Amino acid sequence: MNCNCCPRNCGADRDSGKLGYCRTHDDLYISSICAHRGEEPVLSGSHGIANIFFSHCNMQCIYCQNYQISDTRSDSSLCQMTLTEIVAQVEAILNRGAIGVGFVSPSHFVAQMRRIMTAVSKRGRDPVYVYNTNGYDLLETIASLEDEIDVYLPDLKYLDDRLAGEYSDTPNYTEFALPALKEMYRQKGANIDLNDDNLITRGLIIRHLVLPGHVENSKAVLRFIADELSPDCYISLMAQYYPTPRVADHPLLGRTLRPEEYDEVLEEFEQLGFHRGFIQELSSPFHYKPDFIKDHPFED
Repeated sequence: MNCNCCPRNCGADRDSGKLGYCRTHDDLYISSICAHRGEEPVLSGSHGIANIFFSHCNMQCIYCQNYQISDTRSDSSLCQMTLTEIVAQVEAILNRGAIGVGFVSPSHFVAQMRRIMTAVSKRGRDPVYVYNTNGYDLLETIASLEDEIDVYLPDLKYLDDRLAGEYSDTPNYTEFALPALKEMYRQKGANIDLNDDNLITRGLIIRHLVLPGHVENSKAVLRFIADELSPDCYISLMAQYYPTPRVADHPLLGRTLRPEEYDEVLEEFEQLGFHRGFIQELSSPFHYKPDFIKDHPFED
């Protein structure tokens, strides 16, 4: 079957080994499975969320903090896992108290994601499933997940397609990301459901990473959400940007955020009426530097 699960619409017959944009076959390419305690508090709690990091990505952001695994030029064959191995690792994390399973960068691995969910269900498990996406999704794909995904955790990276093309090789980003986000909102609304431990069991949290030198893009993202969805939405406004080696010499992206940049975006956040969500300290870049060579990329 030709692959058309993400906006790239490559048409690659991944069953037969043909490679499309993401340069992966139909197998399970997992770069890491770990109990991630660095997500938003309602996702992580004290036990973390069982995050499954798919390799490669259908966006190629030049500044990606997960570049070790997202770059389509990396050797994906090193990340192949069996379904049995994946389920065993997920169960081990659930056994330690986690209630959620997060699929990170799943847009080009929706069929594989469903295989994992089915296998976990057959083990008698019913975790909270989180779709942690860069936002570059097909509306039709998101619509098909309505009864399967409990929590959507999308990025809305850009309202400027020029930036999207230059930085992420997605010059048509808004054409797909905005309808997909509207569909997530249609399914979940602005409210989130929490259990007795204040962990999310259903809902939508929209992330936005503020990029240095691009305050106006961030303000446009917030205006879209306020105008087209609702200022009642939960927003995770991230200040954790840091320059990876690939952009260390970039004229804009080669530095961390300045306090006045984040403050200006926060002011827009408040003026637009947002009142729910999460913000970060400007020291965040020092705490969010994953190393996927390690067994646990986010912990020493």
